[in-house]
Amino acid sequence: MHLKNQKFLLAILLSNLFISFVGISLVIPVLPTIMNEMSISGSVVGYMVAAFAIAQLILSPIAGKWTDRFGRKIMIIMGLIIFSFSELLFGLGKTVEVLFISRILGGVSGAFIMPAVTAYIADITTEQDRPKVLGYMSAAINTGFIIGPGIGGLLVGFGTRAPFFAASILAVVAVVISLIFLKEPERTRGENVNETPSNLKRGFGKLFLPLYFIPLFLIFLSTFGLASFESLFSLFVDHKFSFTPTDIAIIVTGGGLVGAVAQVLLFGPITIRIGEIALVRYCFILSALLVFLMTIVNTYLSVLITSCIVFVGFDLIRPAVTSYLSKIAGDEQGFVGGMNSMFTSLGNIIGPIIGGILFDFNLNYPYYFATFVLGIAIIIAYVWKTSNA
Repeated sequence: MHLKNQKFLLAILLSNLFISFVGISLVIPVLPTIMNEMSISGSVVGYMVAAFAIAQLILSPIAGKWTDRFGRKIMIIMGLIIFSFSELLFGLGKTVEVLFISRILGGVSGAFIMPAVTAYIADITTEQDRPKVLGYMSAAINTGFIIGPGIGGLLVGFGTRAPFFAASILAVVAVVISLIFLKEPERTRGENVNETPSNLKRGFGKLFLPLYFIPLFLIFLSTFGLASFESLFSLFVDHKFSFTPTDIAIIVTGGGLVGAVAQVLLFGPITIRIGEIALVRYCFILSALLVFLMTIVNTYLSVLITSCIVFVGFDLIRPAVTSYLSKIAGDEQGFVGGMNSMFTSLGNIIGPIIGGILFDFNLNYPYYFATFVLGIAIIIAYVWKTSNA
């Protein structure tokens, strides 16, 4: 593929992801107002957030298979259409039931878009370029999450529901651009497809082979650790250090930006130098140490530095595992992408639940438990290297 054409296609794909994740995070600054308007309790909001992740969890494996069967482009466009409708529905919704349907559809759209974009990137990049591009992909996702609340906070001046209407319109624009310029890529057979046993049964049975299950389980453990860390971070620093909302915003945004920069600038060169598996192992070690360190540090500066670095560790794990999986997936890029999304959703569901339960006992317990989980991940990462290197 011509380099200029490849860059143009990648720009469209990354923009689609960016738009999707901006839309997902737009709700954050608006949620308290909507809660007051509709007299929604905190527990209902929690269930609403879980509904998104559960829908994505259930649909991701199926959407991954459809990506391989029907094509990358159609799944991306369908995902964007569903996403646009879900944002419009949330903007118009006046009942809790409608808001729940909106969030469920949002989860469906994520399940459609993520495996298809990951597979598309694998199809149009070489094995050498893929780690760098997957780093860009993760940076686009994280930047969307970071910028989304800020955009939502600005647009809310035009009305409580304005951010959702804007996201819906933006998604329609993305649909039109994707329809015109995205072409269905030639399916990759993978430079290292010979690593996959030739007698493997295709489909879901492949999931339970160590070749696939170990890296996917590491995705789950990484997401679990990050979700339990991130979802309770604001409560943790509020209770322990009496941080203000501004302090929390500065730390979370700063950490997210540092992580995004690391993905763009560091991920490709480091992966080429030491490989995906070694990078995953070192990042798990770094993340475990820093999550535990959060229970010890006691100054604003130390919390800021620790948080920024811990985000870097987590943010490099996912693209590293995704890069590895893309090498061994052969012509089942969509299936592997769907499984990747499913294990991510599972971690996003279970992490905050267990973390919240432990937080009620002691505010340090979620981070102790996350450290323990990350310790298990370190051991598995060594087994993964031994069994697949």
